[in-house]
Amino acid sequence: MVGRTRYALPLSESLQRKFDALRGALDVRVVASSADGSRSDETFSLWPRLPALDGATFYGALPFRVARELRRFRPDAVTTQSPFEALAVLAGRGLARSSAALIVELHGDWRTFSRLYGSPLRRALSPVTDRLAPWALRRADAVRTLSPYTTGLAREAGVEPAAAFVAFTDLEAFTERPRAQLPAEPTALFVGVLEPYKNVENLAAAWRLIAERVPGVSLRLVGDGHRRDVVEGLLAELPDRVTWAPREPVDAIVRALDDAWLLLLPSRAEGTPRIVLEAMCRGRAVVGGRVGGIPDVVEDGVSGILVDPDDVEGIAAAATTLLTARAEAERMGGAARERANAFLFTPEEFAERTAALVEQAVRAR
Repeated sequence: MVGRTRYALPLSESLQRKFDALRGALDVRVVASSADGSRSDETFSLWPRLPALDGATFYGALPFRVARELRRFRPDAVTTQSPFEALAVLAGRGLARSSAALIVELHGDWRTFSRLYGSPLRRALSPVTDRLAPWALRRADAVRTLSPYTTGLAREAGVEPAAAFVAFTDLEAFTERPRAQLPAEPTALFVGVLEPYKNVENLAAAWRLIAERVPGVSLRLVGDGHRRDVVEGLLAELPDRVTWAPREPVDAIVRALDDAWLLLLPSRAEGTPRIVLEAMCRGRAVVGGRVGGIPDVVEDGVSGILVDPDDVEGIAAAATTLLTARAEAERMGGAARERANAFLFTPEEFAERTAALVEQAVRAR
């Protein structure tokens, strides 16, 4: 399994459950990044975090790391988290003269990789990445999508997915207690990285309008990233209406959702956002961007309100509607909790689906 995910060893309890289940179905080796300087072990080959050019170094070295693992581990198949790791696997497979099957997971739109994530310098890569990602998908032995949205992207690239199922998301912390009643004061919550694809600028602009319209309303933000300046500016302007924490543990996110009337996530791009599933498990309505995988999860007018990410007034109006109508926020929150059941499954079920996909890819290879 090859990806850019950062892991810390020992694994968290939820990740341990996932990999225990995977190891019960398959022999597993993971090539990824280290979150905290953790060293590799019998399962994880982790790349250390570098102070500069971390992403470029990771992807530049990845074909050689993959080739080394292919020679040592001799897997039947390699799965990748995106078409970009798949490019490295294709190169590494050639270097190692391996016949391992390639499975590409499609979590979102590859075109946002260089446009809405990370450093602005990535934008210069757009003409190249726009061509290489579909090329890698077409050369995979199997493609797994996560939602109707990503299935459409695969077909746009000329590929019919071999399977479609979401990654295992451990939502136990968000389901173990009954849904909490809405608090007395209207509050909105944002949780996510402060990057361009999360549309932090328009969220801040919309909140200025909401603060004028809804007495006593407050916004809680959790996350960090390249656009923290936007949040710092909003906090300085509205110190009595905005709070911010760069990061919080899971139990604090559970409490933050219980203390909110809604999740505000007007993103410009998303796959299947975990925080939306977490909010729905806590029975909270979602005001989300009408983009990517959000409409696959949130039913407009039923479990939340979908908005145009470029429409600041539309974002403000949707949030204001729920923040001034407790009964409507309660109704949508209840529908969201019911909808969340469709995304609850065990790590063992995920492992079984993954093993079946590996077998299918090996036969195709």
